[in-house]
Amino acid sequence: MTEEIKKVEYNDFLLDGVTYKTTLNKKFTNRKKYVRYDPKKVHAVIPGTVLKVNVRKGKKVEVGDNLVQFEAMKMQTYIQAHMDGKVKQVYVKKGQMISKGFLILELE
Repeated sequence: MTEEIKKVEYNDFLLDGVTYKTTLNKKFTNRKKYVRYDPKKVHAVIPGTVLKVNVRKGKKVEVGDNLVQFEAMKMQTYIQAHMDGKVKQVYVKKGQMISKGFLILELE
């Protein structure tokens, strides 16, 4: 009976400035990478269908202004501006279905 020896592949893993040699499982290597929060990017918190886009590129907005109205689970939801600014880009249009985390618009 012959036993097959698997070659183990080690990866360099940097943590707090120290490099470790380790094996990484598939779940870890395929994970969603961390992206730092950017307050100028407005994302959908739940999936739904866009009913109305109240802003366009270049429009100035103030805190509390309704940016986009969409329907999710038979309820109408409004996304409001959380900061003063100017709309840099709008990525949705009326009737479009959006998923959770979808980038709706960017502010300057």
